[in-house]
Amino acid sequence: MKKLIILDRDGVINYDSDDYIKTPDEWHAIPGSLDAIAKLNRAGYHVVVATNQSGVARGFYDIPMLHRIHEKLTTELATFGGVIDEIFFCPHHPDEKCDCRKPALEMFRQIQHKYDNDLSDVYFIGDSYSDIQVAKKLPCKPILVLTSKGENTLNNNPEFLTIPHFLNLASAVDFILNQEQE
Repeated sequence: MKKLIILDRDGVINYDSDDYIKTPDEWHAIPGSLDAIAKLNRAGYHVVVATNQSGVARGFYDIPMLHRIHEKLTTELATFGGVIDEIFFCPHHPDEKCDCRKPALEMFRQIQHKYDNDLSDVYFIGDSYSDIQVAKKLPCKPILVLTSKGENTLNNNPEFLTIPHFLNLASAVDFILNQEQE
């Protein structure tokens, strides 16, 4: 079985925006996040991203632009020696009630099938309520980061206090790697 970790994108790897990340120029990594992904790679992890991108359905950007944003992510990550194996995304509007928009499970079924992995031992790191919902449904191991929506998610859902939560992706990755050594 491959060592696998799943990350949300906006608010975990890069700064989120209520106005959406519509161009590569608007995409900015959260300090420490790219190095954290590279650390996971060095520890033998395959890293995949599962992200809702309703900005496509809303007409804020198209699929080619989304790919350019992801090219910026992967290019900047490469300077740290890191790699994301694949980015799974849902381009649909929430009103479409599709099977892939988190907290729906289709993206995760695709990940599970492609990586032939039982997700029960896989961490999913996110910053939103829907991220924690999908992690609990799967089930996999949820981690909440307090960047972006994470602090509000924790404050508005006290039941999430039992879920490991960390200041940012770098702290979450340190926790995961330390767990491995114990």
